[in-house]
Amino acid sequence: MRGNVVELAVAVVVGAAFSKIVDAVVQGFINPLVGAIGTQDLDKYHSCLKGSCKVGPDGTTTGVLLNWGPVLSASLTFLITAAVVYFLMILPMNKYKERQAAKAEPVEVPKTEVELLTEIRDALINQRTAEDEPGSQAQATVAPQREGGVSTEKQTDA
Repeated sequence: MRGNVVELAVAVVVGAAFSKIVDAVVQGFINPLVGAIGTQDLDKYHSCLKGSCKVGPDGTTTGVLLNWGPVLSASLTFLITAAVVYFLMILPMNKYKERQAAKAEPVEVPKTEVELLTEIRDALINQRTAEDEPGSQAQATVAPQREGGVSTEKQTDA
């Protein structure tokens, strides 16, 4: 349990540092490429829900303004982060674990109660058949059956 907590803590720290790198790549490289279609700043992409939006002299906007540029930028950041984490961290770790599991010797699965009881039954049957055969030197090692803790054999008083 403690090992998993340490791994999780390391993953959070590395993820936070890595997200800054991906954010810089998206802001410095991806956004200008996407912005080549329209304005240079992806954060300025927006649409109006009804008609055209007008900005007043005091900076207020009339109409419903939908800023989808920042959402697109955040989505690109997430997709790139997820792809890098998957292909550079998760996939190699899974391959490594598969190789380690293949190198490990197979673990013997313990027998179930039914299998053990079946083996005992078969051993008892083999023992009884060996006793019944003429010339057999096997001796009975099984105690007589009891019902309710009382022996079923007749006791004789001497």
